[in-house]
Parts: sequence; structure tokens; C-alpha cells
Amino acid sequence: MSAVDWESVKRKAPEWFRDAKFGLFFHWGPYCVPAYQNEWYSRNMYSKGLEQNKYHEKTYGKVKDFGYKDFYPMMKGEKFDAEEWADLVEISGARYAGPVSEHGDNFSMWDSKVNPVNSVAYGPHRDVVGECTKAFRKRGIRMLATFHHQWLWGWFMSSDNEADVYDPANEIYYGQALPLETNRYIPYRYPNETFLKTWRDKVNEVVDRYEPDVIYFDSRTCIIDEKYRYDIADYYYHKKGIKDGILTYKQNDFPEGVGVFDIECGRFALPKPFAWQSDDRLEDNITWCMVQEPKYKSAEKIIHQLCDIVSKNGNLLLNVGPYADGSFHPEAVGILKEIGSWLRLNGEGIYGTRPFDIAAEGPTVVEDADYDVDKIKEQLNKGDAVDVRSGDLTELDFRFTRKGDTVYIIAFGWPEDGCFHIKTFREGGIYKKQIERLEMLGFNGKVTYHRDTEGLHARVTGQKPCEHAYVFKVT
Repeated sequence: MSAVDWESVKRKAPEWFRDAKFGLFFHWGPYCVPAYQNEWYSRNMYSKGLEQNKYHEKTYGKVKDFGYKDFYPMMKGEKFDAEEWADLVEISGARYAGPVSEHGDNFSMWDSKVNPVNSVAYGPHRDVVGECTKAFRKRGIRMLATFHHQWLWGWFMSSDNEADVYDPANEIYYGQALPLETNRYIPYRYPNETFLKTWRDKVNEVVDRYEPDVIYFDSRTCIIDEKYRYDIADYYYHKKGIKDGILTYKQNDFPEGVGVFDIECGRFALPKPFAWQSDDRLEDNITWCMVQEPKYKSAEKIIHQLCDIVSKNGNLLLNVGPYADGSFHPEAVGILKEIGSWLRLNGEGIYGTRPFDIAAEGPTVVEDADYDVDKIKEQLNKGDAVDVRSGDLTELDFRFTRKGDTVYIIAFGWPEDGCFHIKTFREGGIYKKQIERLEMLGFNGKVTYHRDTEGLHARVTGQKPCEHAYVFKVT
């Protein structure tokens, strides 16, 4: 076996990634057909007694008669249009994007020779990753490929002995029949050589065919043997030589420095000296895919979250799930348009910025949070994900970013008297320079200000330039 030299594959986040700040991804697969509760339907439908199992048997029949594979022809994707997806990315203001390449369900969303179960052979009969790559790159959108397929080890193993996953004829769809305990987060029986090679070959096939700018690995990649994890990084960075490419990973699944650290639904209280990413969802239901009665977070919630993350040296990767037919809910489209509209006006204070000396001011406490291993284990036991939420920011809260000598102050409310008081910029405080000019992005009214030992006091007279958050530019 070849030696594992992690030092050789350490890679800082490329400047384009650090400048981009905002990305989109899309959970789309056969689990969107039942669209019941969440994207773990493919796993939970086989777990006797779970709500998704009860729903499945009531709606579709016993899992021995109607298995997950029987959803494939129902995922027709008749409204899937990669150009429309590119439109959505563009209007949202996201700078990188991509569909989930493969979830835990062994359904590859590209024209795969490694995996016969893919979106060209089944379902929509379309190369989803390929079509999105072409459409996105035409618009200058960087391409993201996300991999969750380490979860396949034990994913379909059922507590129902009659389930179709145990029929040897169905191994092509569900993988090798394994002991039930392999569906735990850390199983006793780790993946065998056959599984490991296929796991690696799927990723390398996408790298060969589409050369993604970002390869995202979901949690549980830690169960993949170190050699195969190293092979992926070595192939991507060195053998394929993707110069501006970067891996992202969760928990301790790769050694520090091999890529960008990602915290699911997460945040940091303080700025970090390294670039990082939080992946979260537009969905307000606890799901990453389309469900029967979808709910969505407000544009304001996402904009505030983005500003908080960016001020601390992070990127936000936001999920929105399409219907089984490949179209998006009008409400989701409307919210993404609203976010994009805000970014078109205020993006100068977001894109291409770096953290200021401090990130935040205000009464709202933001603590470190992550969808950590304990929460994943709880989800494995109950079938439902745990919700991770941050508190709402108020008009007394501010975030700061910088670009060269220019500093941006992001305010999360519009005071009734039109006067903003920013203590961080008080005389004798952290900002030592004279303020030569203070303006608000997109604002046509008048801005007056003075500084004293209490703070910077900015008074604005005129109509608000937008909703949700307001960006002062300090030069």
C-alpha cells in the first residue's frame, strides 16, 4: 500500500472561495417522490415502527413488495431545466452551486459507469450533474459536487427481515446485505474493500468528468479507511491537478488543513483565522428535501445569518430542495430572489471582504453550534433530525467586515429616530483612523455623523434603501 502523506495534500481555501461567501445546493433524488418528512425517507422507510415506515406501508404497501427502487420511475424530472436552475443561482446572489451528487441512497445524479443506478439509467434519464455543470459555468458560477455516499454502508439495512433490501437480486440497488448494526454512525464492522473502492471511484469519476471547484463531504466520512480518503485528496489536488479546487469536510473526517472545515447548521461565536463554511437549509421544516407541506425561512433570517457568518470568516452554503419533477416551490424562489436583491445592493460589504478586528457588537449572544456527532446519533435512533437554530439579531446588533482600508458596518434594524449608535467605533477605541467619509450603500438620503467616547453616531434622513439589513461604508 502506498504511504499516506497528509502534509502533501494540505491546501488553503482559494481566494475565489473566500470571496464568494454564498453558495447553493440542491437535495434532489428519489426521496422527493414520497416527499414525506425528510430526505432520510429511503433509510427510515425500512425501520419498523418509525413514522416514515408506517406512512410507507399505508401509502405504498409492505417494504417487501414496494421498495425504494420502485420510486425510481416515479422521479421523472419532467420539469428539470439546468438553465432555470442556473437562473435561480444567479438571482439568489450565490457564487457557487451544485446538486447533491449522491445521497446515502446509492442513486448517482450523474452519467456513471461506476454505479449502474444513476439518473441517466433511471428516474429522469438526465445527467443532472453534467447539465448543471455546463449551465452554471456559462454564467461564471463555480461548480459544487456534494458526496454523502459513505452513509450507504448499512443505510438500507432493515429491521424487517422480509424487506426487499435482503433479496440478492436487489443488491444492485441497495448494496450488499450487511448486519443491521452497520447502520450506526460508527459500526463495529467498517466498510470492506469492495465498498471502499466503489466509494472512491464514484468521487474520482465526478472529478474526471466535471472537474468540480468544490468537493463537499458529508459527515461519517470518518468510517472510510484513511488510505481511500487520502487517495481522494491526492487525486483531486495532485493527479488531476485542480489548482483552484477545494475539499470541505465535517468533524474530524479529514486532518486539519486538507480542506475547508464545514459545520452543519452551525456558527462560531468569534471570527476564525481560517476560512470555514456552514451548510444550512432554506427549509423551515426539519428537512433538506422537498416535503408535502414545505415551509421556508424568511429572507431576513438568511441575510442576517449570512452577515454573521461572513463577519467571522465563513461562507454560507444554503440548501433548497426541488420537487420530484425538478421544479422549485414559488415561495422558495421568491425568497431567493429577495436575498439576491439585497445582495445586489449591499454585496460590496459581503463579497470579497475579510473579517474586521472584531466581528460583532450588540446584545444578542451567538454561541458556537454544530450539528455534531451526538445530534447525528440521536437522529439515527429517532429517525428525525434535531433542529439547530440561532437567536434573532436585533436593531442593536451590528456586524463588521473589511476590504482593504474600507470597513463595512452592517446594521440589523432601522431605528425609529434614524440614529444608529455604534460603540465599536468610539474615539479611542479599536478603530484608530479618522473617518473621512461615512455613507450607506444604496441610500439616496442624507447621512450625518459624529464620534465621541461613547461611539459613532450616524443619523440618516430619507427612505430606507432596502429591508432586512443596512450597510454603512467607512472610508
